[in-house]
Amino acid sequence: MELSPRMRWKLDRFREKMRGIFGGPSEPPRPKLCPACGTLVGSTATRCHQCGASLTFSMAAASRSLSRLLPATSPATYGILSLSCLLYLVSLLWTMRISGFEAPTGGGVFALFNLGGINGEVLGRMGASLPLVGNLAEPWRFVTAVFLHGSIMHIAFNMWVLMDIGPQIEELYGSARYFFIYVATGIGGYALSSFMGNFSVGGSGALLGLVGVLLAMTMGRRSAGMQMLRSQLIKWLIYIAIWGLVFRGIDNFAHLGGFVSGFVLGKIMMDRPPSSPEERRRAYALGWAAGLAVAASFAMVAFKILHGG
Repeated sequence: MELSPRMRWKLDRFREKMRGIFGGPSEPPRPKLCPACGTLVGSTATRCHQCGASLTFSMAAASRSLSRLLPATSPATYGILSLSCLLYLVSLLWTMRISGFEAPTGGGVFALFNLGGINGEVLGRMGASLPLVGNLAEPWRFVTAVFLHGSIMHIAFNMWVLMDIGPQIEELYGSARYFFIYVATGIGGYALSSFMGNFSVGGSGALLGLVGVLLAMTMGRRSAGMQMLRSQLIKWLIYIAIWGLVFRGIDNFAHLGGFVSGFVLGKIMMDRPPSSPEERRRAYALGWAAGLAVAASFAMVAFKILHGG
């Protein structure tokens, strides 16, 4: 009986494992793909003959190694989701250690919004955005505040929006540029918020930045699909503005700053994944710059906490 392709593949993998265990002859090394331009290169090559990128020590190679630790689809979106949820869990446990579990204050909808509320002192020590003088003294707060949230409803709503629109934008711009957009528009939102003297946390400024990017992409395009998307985005912005005016505690200035930052980036950046080696290098540079900014910012928070700051 003839074996199916899948069964043959499983048998080949099994033979390779047995060969490795019992010291049998190994197969010759196979050609590799350049992580920067995708060109097929020799198995022993250390640098791509097409674009000149290093196959082991380059941003493209590092990005390929990092991508193996993340989901194959929408890795940046899932990375943002995981980091935000992890930080919320840490802040909630810290709050419970300080003051125990407190019943939400207020009545009706307000009690629901305050469920799982985080202590303000905890948020401040973990990197909440402060009025401008405080943020300029500790500039990492422009970044860390993007990934912190104040209650269960706060993070649930923001992460729902993130998972609703994030994967589409990530597919459109590529993971590296998408992550840069998220961090940069979050910073833009807290730049305006802190200038207006607010104490604030949350990813909604960055999410409004993603909306701004989409709106900028639809401007000047007359196809029916783009016009429909543009009208939906405008309606959504109106609903968010009304929501911000009706409910207390919503940082409308962070929303505005994030949206404007996203709109500007949407006008500057090409709304397609990078296609040439040069575009990929620039995209990787932006993504790694954003990643290093996030890592360095939370490293400063950890340093301050450990030293009693």
